[in-house]
Amino acid sequence: MNRSSCSNCLNQCVKKKHIFLKKKCSNFYGTDWLSNIRSPFGYHKYDIVEVKFKKNRKEFFINEKNFLLKKGDIVTVEPKSGIGYDIGTITLTGELVNLQIRNKNIDVLKKIYRKSTHKEINIWKSFRKKEFSALFKSKKISKDLNLSMKICDVEYQGDGGKAIFYYTAENRIDFRKLVKELALNFHTRIEMRQIGYRQEAAKIGGIGSCGRELCCSTWLKNFKSVTTYSARYQQISINVQKLTGQCSKLKCCLNYELDAYLISLKDFPDFNKRINTKKGIAKCMKIDVFKKKMWFSYVKNPNTWFEIEVKKIKEILEKNKIPPSLEELSTVNNSK
Repeated sequence: MNRSSCSNCLNQCVKKKHIFLKKKCSNFYGTDWLSNIRSPFGYHKYDIVEVKFKKNRKEFFINEKNFLLKKGDIVTVEPKSGIGYDIGTITLTGELVNLQIRNKNIDVLKKIYRKSTHKEINIWKSFRKKEFSALFKSKKISKDLNLSMKICDVEYQGDGGKAIFYYTAENRIDFRKLVKELALNFHTRIEMRQIGYRQEAAKIGGIGSCGRELCCSTWLKNFKSVTTYSARYQQISINVQKLTGQCSKLKCCLNYELDAYLISLKDFPDFNKRINTKKGIAKCMKIDVFKKKMWFSYVKNPNTWFEIEVKKIKEILEKNKIPPSLEELSTVNNSK
């Protein structure tokens, strides 16, 4: 994200006396770093744009009619159902969209109908205002029907012709009665869409243990599986309360630095191998991945640790040497 644009946006928010936690920054978009770069060999401008909907849901649309579109324009687009229309805001144009589509392997694209008219925008805003009350009403209906599910968000289509209810559930749910009740109450077509717990946290939002807004509700869109091995490779103690996020799953940030640790760990010998010394058998107690150091202690005296460089340990194991003691291998000893 561009720091200058963010600082300008923050200054505007302060001038307008917006409360940051209550009103999310509407300019939290990716920076189009190719916008000022001219394509070589007279290559035509890419005719696909990225459009943002509610809760940072983003999709790609093709501009067949060659409208003059720029970032921030409100456009009327073809919905997934093909019935009616939807409305969103353009967040990305140009060659950078081409790179995004290659990464996500998108083949079929919907169309952009036109730039939204004032009438369409007013209808869209009126339905957006109804979503909050619709969420509470739908939760009450599902509770009355004794359904073991949690409705976490409601999103109206731009023309109000359809309402999408996002929900989470551990087991399969028969929501036929629920759909009938929702259709009677909201007088529109109903679509139930099940999402995972990570997607639920992204829609609800919040502040993480790092003090920043959740990654999943700001920039992170592709959720990769996170296992306890990610913590073990980084020498992090397995503490469930500290490792789980607001979605009750392992934090996505455990994978951010994992590759760097895995590359560095290739230079380390097997941690389970023990060293035979004349003074006794020693085992590995701790490692420092980036300083390339390991701590060993005697099996009979595990409270005293000796700091040894990885090169020395690898040399001993490869040549099958028997050193006199750990004290000679280490210049510093740490009592734990």
